[in-house]
Amino acid sequence: MSEDTAILEKVHRILEYGEICDHCLGRLFAKSSFGLTNEERGKALRIAHALAYNIPFKPYEHGNCWVCGDLFDEIPRWAEKAAVASAGIEHETFVIGTRVPPMMSESEEMLWGDIGLEHPEPLKSEMNREVGKAVSAINGKKGDPKNPDVTIVLNIADDCTELQISSLYFAGRYLKYQRGILQTHWNCRACGGKGCEKCNFTGKQYPTSVEEEIAKVPVEVFKAEAGVLHGAGREDIDARCIGTGRPFVMEMVNPRVRTADLKELEESINKSAGNAVEVRLEGWSDRKTVEMLKSHKGHKTYRILVSVDAFISMENVEKAVSELKGAWISQRTPNRVSHRRADLVRKRQVQDISVLGIENGLYRLEVVGDSGLYIKELISGDEGRTVPSLAEILASPAKVTELDVVQVEGLSNNGA
Repeated sequence: MSEDTAILEKVHRILEYGEICDHCLGRLFAKSSFGLTNEERGKALRIAHALAYNIPFKPYEHGNCWVCGDLFDEIPRWAEKAAVASAGIEHETFVIGTRVPPMMSESEEMLWGDIGLEHPEPLKSEMNREVGKAVSAINGKKGDPKNPDVTIVLNIADDCTELQISSLYFAGRYLKYQRGILQTHWNCRACGGKGCEKCNFTGKQYPTSVEEEIAKVPVEVFKAEAGVLHGAGREDIDARCIGTGRPFVMEMVNPRVRTADLKELEESINKSAGNAVEVRLEGWSDRKTVEMLKSHKGHKTYRILVSVDAFISMENVEKAVSELKGAWISQRTPNRVSHRRADLVRKRQVQDISVLGIENGLYRLEVVGDSGLYIKELISGDEGRTVPSLAEILASPAKVTELDVVQVEGLSNNGA
Protein backbone atom coordinates (compact mmCIF):
# COMPACT_ATOMS: atom_id res chain seq x y z
CA MET A 1 0.00 0.00 0.00
CA SER A 2 1.39 3.38 -1.00
CA GLU A 3 1.76 6.15 1.55
CA ASP A 4 -0.85 8.25 -0.27
CA THR A 5 -3.36 5.39 -0.17
CA ALA A 6 -2.66 4.82 3.53
CA ILE A 7 -3.28 8.50 4.31
CA LEU A 8 -6.57 8.53 2.39
CA GLU A 9 -7.74 5.36 4.14
CA LYS A 10 -7.10 7.08 7.46
CA VAL A 11 -8.99 10.16 6.23
CA HIS A 12 -11.90 7.88 5.29
CA ARG A 13 -11.98 6.34 8.76
CA ILE A 14 -11.75 9.78 10.41
CA LEU A 15 -14.68 11.12 8.40
CA GLU A 16 -16.75 8.12 9.47
CA TYR A 17 -16.53 9.33 13.09
CA GLY A 18 -18.65 12.37 12.26
CA GLU A 19 -18.38 15.96 11.12
CA ILE A 20 -14.89 17.33 11.58
CA CYS A 21 -13.65 20.77 10.57
CA ASP A 22 -10.83 21.35 8.09
CA HIS A 23 -8.57 22.65 10.89
CA CYS A 24 -8.91 19.46 12.91
CA LEU A 25 -8.67 17.19 9.87
CA GLY A 26 -5.54 18.97 8.69
CA ARG A 27 -3.96 18.89 12.16
CA LEU A 28 -4.13 15.11 12.21
CA PHE A 29 -1.66 15.04 9.30
CA ALA A 30 0.33 18.12 10.30
CA LYS A 31 3.70 16.70 9.18
CA SER A 32 2.43 15.76 5.71
CA SER A 33 3.62 18.33 3.14
CA PHE A 34 4.80 21.86 3.86
CA GLY A 35 3.64 25.39 3.15
CA LEU A 36 0.02 24.71 4.04
CA THR A 37 -2.04 25.78 7.01
CA ASN A 38 -3.91 23.01 8.76
CA GLU A 39 -7.15 24.39 7.36
CA GLU A 40 -5.76 24.27 3.80
CA ARG A 41 -4.40 20.78 4.39
CA GLY A 42 -7.77 19.64 5.71
CA LYS A 43 -9.61 20.97 2.64
CA ALA A 44 -7.08 19.30 0.35
CA LEU A 45 -7.46 15.96 2.12
CA ARG A 46 -11.24 16.21 1.93
CA ILE A 47 -11.06 16.81 -1.84
CA ALA A 48 -8.50 14.03 -2.36
CA HIS A 49 -10.70 11.66 -0.37
CA ALA A 50 -13.74 12.42 -2.57
CA LEU A 51 -11.68 11.82 -5.71
CA ALA A 52 -10.10 8.60 -4.44
CA TYR A 53 -13.42 7.12 -3.33
CA ASN A 54 -15.35 8.54 -6.29
CA ILE A 55 -17.99 10.13 -4.08
CA PRO A 56 -19.57 13.59 -4.15
CA PHE A 57 -17.39 16.24 -2.53
CA LYS A 58 -19.00 17.53 0.63
CA PRO A 59 -17.41 20.66 2.13
CA TYR A 60 -17.42 21.04 5.88
CA GLU A 61 -20.47 22.78 7.31
CA HIS A 62 -19.45 25.12 10.11
CA GLY A 63 -20.99 24.52 13.49
CA ASN A 64 -20.70 20.75 13.62
CA CYS A 65 -17.07 19.77 14.44
CA TRP A 66 -17.24 17.06 17.09
CA VAL A 67 -13.58 17.52 18.05
CA CYS A 68 -13.20 21.27 18.65
CA GLY A 69 -16.76 22.59 18.50
CA ASP A 70 -15.59 25.02 15.78
CA LEU A 71 -13.19 26.68 18.16
CA PHE A 72 -11.07 27.94 15.26
CA ASP A 73 -13.92 30.11 14.03
CA GLU A 74 -13.38 32.01 17.28
CA ILE A 75 -9.75 32.95 16.57
CA PRO A 76 -10.53 36.66 15.89
CA ARG A 77 -12.51 36.91 19.13
CA TRP A 78 -9.81 35.22 21.19
CA ALA A 79 -7.12 37.38 19.60
CA GLU A 80 -9.05 40.50 20.54
CA LYS A 81 -9.48 39.25 24.12
CA ALA A 82 -5.74 38.51 24.35
CA ALA A 83 -4.75 41.90 22.96
CA VAL A 84 -7.07 43.70 25.39
CA ALA A 85 -5.79 41.66 28.36
CA SER A 86 -2.17 42.58 27.67
CA ALA A 87 -2.77 46.19 26.62
CA GLY A 88 -1.96 47.65 30.03
CA ILE A 89 1.34 45.78 30.35
CA GLU A 90 4.51 47.13 28.76
CA HIS A 91 5.93 44.35 26.59
CA GLU A 92 7.57 43.73 23.25
CA THR A 93 7.23 39.95 23.05
CA PHE A 94 4.52 37.50 24.01
CA VAL A 95 3.41 33.92 23.66
CA ILE A 96 -0.07 32.41 23.64
CA GLY A 97 -0.96 29.39 25.73
CA THR A 98 -4.25 27.53 25.54
CA ARG A 99 -6.00 25.56 28.26
CA VAL A 100 -8.48 23.32 26.45
CA PRO A 101 -11.43 21.52 28.07
CA PRO A 102 -10.70 17.85 28.88
CA MET A 103 -13.37 16.68 26.42
CA MET A 104 -11.56 18.29 23.49
CA SER A 105 -8.24 16.73 24.47
CA GLU A 106 -9.85 13.33 24.96
CA SER A 107 -11.59 13.51 21.58
CA GLU A 108 -8.44 14.20 19.59
CA GLU A 109 -6.34 11.74 21.60
CA MET A 110 -8.93 9.05 20.93
CA LEU A 111 -8.56 9.71 17.21
CA TRP A 112 -4.78 9.56 17.41
CA GLY A 113 -4.92 6.14 19.05
CA ASP A 114 -7.80 4.62 17.08
CA ILE A 115 -6.51 5.66 13.66
CA GLY A 116 -2.84 5.16 14.47
CA LEU A 117 -1.80 8.69 13.58
CA GLU A 118 1.94 9.28 13.83
CA HIS A 119 2.42 13.03 13.52
CA PRO A 120 -0.68 14.94 14.64
CA GLU A 121 -0.52 18.48 15.98
CA PRO A 122 -2.41 19.05 19.25
CA LEU A 123 -5.37 21.41 19.12
CA LYS A 124 -3.82 23.82 21.59
CA SER A 125 -0.64 24.04 19.53
CA GLU A 126 -2.52 25.30 16.48
CA MET A 127 -4.65 27.58 18.61
CA ASN A 128 -1.51 29.10 20.16
CA ARG A 129 0.02 29.74 16.76
CA GLU A 130 -3.04 31.10 14.97
CA VAL A 131 -4.20 33.33 17.82
CA GLY A 132 -0.60 34.51 18.23
CA LYS A 133 -0.45 35.61 14.60
CA ALA A 134 -3.76 37.40 14.96
CA VAL A 135 -2.62 39.20 18.13
CA SER A 136 0.56 40.37 16.38
CA ALA A 137 -1.59 41.80 13.61
CA ILE A 138 -3.62 43.74 16.19
CA ASN A 139 -0.91 45.20 18.43
CA GLY A 140 2.31 44.82 16.46
CA LYS A 141 4.00 42.81 19.22
CA LYS A 142 6.31 39.93 18.39
CA GLY A 143 5.58 36.31 19.24
CA ASP A 144 8.49 34.73 21.14
CA PRO A 145 7.86 31.27 22.65
CA LYS A 146 11.34 31.03 24.19
CA ASN A 147 11.62 34.34 26.02
CA PRO A 148 8.27 36.15 26.13
CA ASP A 149 7.69 39.25 28.22
CA VAL A 150 4.09 38.17 28.65
CA THR A 151 2.29 34.83 28.42
CA ILE A 152 -1.41 35.06 27.61
CA VAL A 153 -3.31 31.90 28.49
CA LEU A 154 -6.64 31.27 26.77
CA ASN A 155 -8.97 29.47 29.17
CA ILE A 156 -11.45 27.98 26.73
CA ALA A 157 -13.80 26.40 29.28
CA ASP A 158 -14.21 29.60 31.30
CA ASP A 159 -14.09 31.89 28.25
CA CYS A 160 -11.43 34.13 29.77
CA THR A 161 -7.75 34.96 29.52
CA GLU A 162 -5.05 34.69 32.18
CA LEU A 163 -1.95 36.87 32.11
CA GLN A 164 1.49 35.71 33.24
CA ILE A 165 4.12 38.47 33.27
CA SER A 166 7.72 37.32 33.03
CA SER A 167 10.12 38.59 35.66
CA LEU A 168 12.51 41.41 34.78
CA TYR A 169 16.14 41.23 35.90
CA PHE A 170 18.98 43.69 36.35
CA ALA A 171 22.46 43.00 37.70
CA GLY A 172 25.20 44.77 39.56
CA ARG A 173 27.13 44.77 42.81
CA TYR A 174 26.00 45.94 46.21
CA LEU A 175 27.95 47.30 49.15
CA LYS A 176 26.61 47.03 52.69
CA TYR A 177 28.09 49.68 54.95
CA GLN A 178 26.14 49.00 58.13
CA ARG A 179 26.30 45.92 60.28
CA GLY A 180 23.08 44.40 61.57
CA ILE A 181 21.40 44.19 58.16
CA LEU A 182 20.42 40.84 56.64
CA GLN A 183 20.90 40.17 52.95
CA THR A 184 17.27 39.17 52.34
CA HIS A 185 13.93 39.72 54.05
CA TRP A 186 13.32 37.40 56.99
CA ASN A 187 9.81 36.76 58.28
CA CYS A 188 9.17 37.21 61.99
CA ARG A 189 9.89 33.93 63.79
CA ALA A 190 6.91 34.37 66.08
CA CYS A 191 4.19 34.96 63.47
CA GLY A 192 5.75 33.72 60.24
CA GLY A 193 5.28 37.09 58.57
CA LYS A 194 1.62 37.62 59.42
CA GLY A 195 2.30 40.46 61.86
CA CYS A 196 2.21 40.37 65.65
CA GLU A 197 3.08 42.44 68.71
CA LYS A 198 6.61 41.04 68.80
CA CYS A 199 7.41 42.41 65.32
CA ASN A 200 5.24 45.50 65.79
CA PHE A 201 2.92 44.04 63.15
CA THR A 202 5.53 44.43 60.38
CA GLY A 203 5.85 40.68 59.82
CA LYS A 204 9.64 41.11 59.80
CA GLN A 205 12.31 39.67 62.07
CA TYR A 206 14.62 42.60 61.35
CA PRO A 207 13.75 46.19 60.40
CA THR A 208 15.27 45.99 56.92
CA SER A 209 17.53 44.02 54.60
CA VAL A 210 19.81 44.60 51.63
CA GLU A 211 17.05 43.12 49.46
CA GLU A 212 14.46 45.60 50.73
CA GLU A 213 16.77 48.59 50.47
CA ILE A 214 17.61 47.78 46.84
CA ALA A 215 14.10 46.72 45.80
CA LYS A 216 12.14 49.64 47.25
CA VAL A 217 12.64 52.05 44.33
CA PRO A 218 12.57 49.60 41.39
CA VAL A 219 9.34 48.01 42.64
CA GLU A 220 7.72 51.42 42.16
CA VAL A 221 9.52 52.22 38.89
CA PHE A 222 8.59 48.91 37.26
CA LYS A 223 5.19 48.69 39.00
CA ALA A 224 6.16 45.23 40.22
CA GLU A 225 4.59 43.11 42.93
CA ALA A 226 7.91 42.44 44.65
CA GLY A 227 11.67 42.44 44.31
CA VAL A 228 13.78 39.35 44.95
CA LEU A 229 17.54 39.59 45.48
CA HIS A 230 19.77 36.82 44.12
CA GLY A 231 23.29 37.21 45.48
CA ALA A 232 26.61 35.49 44.84
CA GLY A 233 26.67 34.06 48.35
CA ARG A 234 25.75 36.04 51.44
CA GLU A 235 27.49 37.75 54.33
CA ASP A 236 26.55 37.38 57.99
CA ILE A 237 24.22 39.95 59.50
CA ASP A 238 27.08 41.40 61.57
CA ALA A 239 29.44 41.71 58.57
CA ARG A 240 29.93 44.57 56.18
CA CYS A 241 30.36 44.09 52.44
CA ILE A 242 32.72 46.77 51.13
CA GLY A 243 35.52 47.02 48.58
CA THR A 244 34.30 45.81 45.19
CA GLY A 245 30.93 44.70 46.56
CA ARG A 246 28.96 41.50 46.07
CA PRO A 247 27.54 40.50 42.65
CA PHE A 248 23.76 40.29 42.59
CA VAL A 249 20.78 40.05 40.28
CA MET A 250 17.55 41.76 41.28
CA GLU A 251 14.36 40.12 40.05
CA MET A 252 11.24 42.20 39.57
CA VAL A 253 8.16 40.01 40.00
CA ASN A 254 5.19 40.72 37.71
CA PRO A 255 6.44 44.09 36.42
CA ARG A 256 3.91 46.13 34.46
CA VAL A 257 6.74 48.34 33.16
CA ARG A 258 9.91 46.89 31.59
CA THR A 259 12.04 49.89 30.60
CA ALA A 260 14.06 52.34 32.66
CA ASP A 261 17.37 54.20 32.58
CA LEU A 262 19.65 52.08 34.76
CA LYS A 263 21.91 55.00 35.63
CA GLU A 264 18.95 56.98 36.94
CA LEU A 265 17.68 53.86 38.71
CA GLU A 266 21.06 53.39 40.40
CA GLU A 267 21.06 56.98 41.62
CA SER A 268 17.52 56.67 42.96
CA ILE A 269 18.27 53.41 44.79
CA ASN A 270 21.38 54.86 46.41
CA LYS A 271 19.53 57.99 47.47
CA SER A 272 16.75 55.92 48.99
CA ALA A 273 19.10 53.51 50.79
CA GLY A 274 21.03 56.34 52.44
CA ASN A 275 24.20 55.23 54.21
CA ALA A 276 23.18 51.61 54.63
CA VAL A 277 23.53 50.15 51.14
CA GLU A 278 24.98 51.22 47.80
CA VAL A 279 24.54 49.61 44.39
CA ARG A 280 26.57 49.79 41.22
CA LEU A 281 24.34 48.59 38.42
CA GLU A 282 25.98 46.87 35.45
CA GLY A 283 23.14 46.01 33.08
CA TRP A 284 20.03 43.97 32.38
CA SER A 285 20.10 40.29 33.24
CA ASP A 286 18.05 37.08 33.00
CA ARG A 287 17.11 33.87 34.79
CA LYS A 288 20.06 31.99 33.30
CA THR A 289 22.48 34.44 34.93
CA VAL A 290 20.73 33.95 38.26
CA GLU A 291 21.33 30.20 38.01
CA MET A 292 24.98 30.75 37.09
CA LEU A 293 25.40 33.20 39.96
CA LYS A 294 23.94 30.74 42.45
CA SER A 295 26.23 27.92 41.33
CA HIS A 296 29.36 30.07 40.90
CA LYS A 297 32.20 29.16 43.27
CA GLY A 298 34.35 32.28 43.15
CA HIS A 299 36.93 33.12 45.80
CA LYS A 300 36.14 35.69 48.46
CA THR A 301 38.44 38.08 50.30
CA TYR A 302 37.83 39.11 53.91
CA ARG A 303 39.41 41.50 56.35
CA ILE A 304 38.86 40.53 59.95
CA LEU A 305 39.78 41.61 63.46
CA VAL A 306 40.82 38.72 65.70
CA SER A 307 41.09 38.61 69.46
CA VAL A 308 43.33 36.01 71.10
CA ASP A 309 42.88 35.21 74.79
CA ALA A 310 46.56 34.61 75.55
CA PHE A 311 49.33 37.11 74.93
CA ILE A 312 51.11 35.92 71.81
CA SER A 313 53.82 37.79 69.99
CA MET A 314 53.26 39.13 66.50
CA GLU A 315 55.98 36.77 65.27
CA ASN A 316 54.16 33.72 66.60
CA VAL A 317 50.81 34.92 65.27
CA GLU A 318 52.33 35.41 61.82
CA LYS A 319 53.90 31.95 62.01
CA ALA A 320 50.56 30.38 62.96
CA VAL A 321 48.77 32.26 60.20
CA SER A 322 51.35 31.09 57.65
CA GLU A 323 50.46 27.47 58.48
CA LEU A 324 46.93 28.12 57.25
CA LYS A 325 48.05 29.52 53.90
CA GLY A 326 47.05 27.02 51.19
CA ALA A 327 45.68 24.62 53.80
CA TRP A 328 42.61 22.48 53.20
CA ILE A 329 40.13 22.99 56.00
CA SER A 330 37.64 20.36 57.17
CA GLN A 331 34.55 22.12 58.43
CA ARG A 332 31.59 20.41 60.00
CA THR A 333 28.46 22.54 59.73
CA PRO A 334 29.00 25.32 62.31
CA ASN A 335 27.02 25.27 65.54
CA ARG A 336 25.60 28.70 64.76
CA VAL A 337 23.86 27.52 61.57
CA SER A 338 23.32 23.83 62.35
CA HIS A 339 19.62 24.45 63.07
CA ARG A 340 18.99 25.37 59.44
CA ARG A 341 21.66 23.49 57.46
CA ALA A 342 22.49 19.83 56.96
CA ASP A 343 25.12 18.43 59.31
CA LEU A 344 27.94 17.76 56.85
CA VAL A 345 31.72 17.97 56.73
CA ARG A 346 32.93 20.20 53.92
CA LYS A 347 36.47 20.74 52.68
CA ARG A 348 37.49 24.24 51.63
CA GLN A 349 40.88 25.77 50.91
CA VAL A 350 42.48 28.90 52.32
CA GLN A 351 43.94 30.47 49.18
CA ASP A 352 45.86 33.15 51.05
CA ILE A 353 46.03 34.62 54.54
CA SER A 354 48.22 37.29 56.10
CA VAL A 355 48.50 39.54 59.14
CA LEU A 356 48.06 43.21 58.25
CA GLY A 357 48.80 44.63 61.70
CA ILE A 358 47.55 45.20 65.23
CA GLU A 359 44.65 47.51 66.12
CA ASN A 360 43.94 48.14 69.81
CA GLY A 361 45.31 44.75 70.79
CA LEU A 362 43.43 42.94 68.01
CA TYR A 363 45.05 41.35 64.99
CA ARG A 364 43.94 42.54 61.56
CA LEU A 365 44.00 39.64 59.07
CA GLU A 366 43.19 39.35 55.39
CA VAL A 367 41.87 35.99 54.19
CA VAL A 368 41.22 34.76 50.65
CA GLY A 369 39.18 31.58 50.69
CA ASP A 370 37.11 29.22 48.61
CA SER A 371 33.43 29.89 48.32
CA GLY A 372 31.72 28.38 51.35
CA LEU A 373 34.68 28.68 53.73
CA TYR A 374 33.39 29.69 57.17
CA ILE A 375 35.80 32.43 58.25
CA LYS A 376 34.69 32.79 61.88
CA GLU A 377 35.15 29.07 62.42
CA LEU A 378 38.51 29.10 60.63
CA ILE A 379 39.68 31.33 63.47
CA SER A 380 37.81 29.87 66.47
CA GLY A 381 37.79 26.17 65.55
CA ASP A 382 34.12 25.97 66.56
CA GLU A 383 34.78 23.52 69.42
CA GLY A 384 36.79 21.24 67.16
CA ARG A 385 34.30 21.20 64.28
CA THR A 386 36.76 23.12 62.05
CA VAL A 387 40.25 21.65 61.62
CA PRO A 388 42.83 23.12 61.42
CA SER A 389 42.03 26.52 62.89
CA LEU A 390 44.02 29.49 64.11
CA ALA A 391 42.94 28.81 67.69
CA GLU A 392 44.18 25.21 67.42
CA ILE A 393 47.57 26.25 66.02
CA LEU A 394 48.00 29.00 68.64
CA ALA A 395 46.80 26.67 71.41
CA SER A 396 44.68 29.56 72.66
CA PRO A 397 41.04 30.58 72.21
CA ALA A 398 40.61 33.07 69.37
CA LYS A 399 37.60 34.64 67.73
CA VAL A 400 36.57 37.10 65.05
CA THR A 401 35.31 40.36 66.52
CA GLU A 402 34.75 42.15 63.21
CA LEU A 403 34.40 40.89 59.65
CA ASP A 404 34.30 42.72 56.34
CA VAL A 405 33.86 41.16 52.91
CA VAL A 406 36.12 43.16 50.60
CA GLN A 407 36.02 41.21 47.34
CA VAL A 408 33.76 38.58 45.78
CA GLU A 409 34.72 37.13 42.43
CA GLY A 410 32.09 37.54 39.76
CA LEU A 411 31.20 35.21 36.90
CA SER A 412 34.24 36.39 34.93
CA ASN A 413 36.49 34.81 37.59
CA ASN A 414 38.66 37.89 37.76
CA GLY A 415 37.09 39.57 40.75
CA ALA A 416 35.32 42.11 38.57
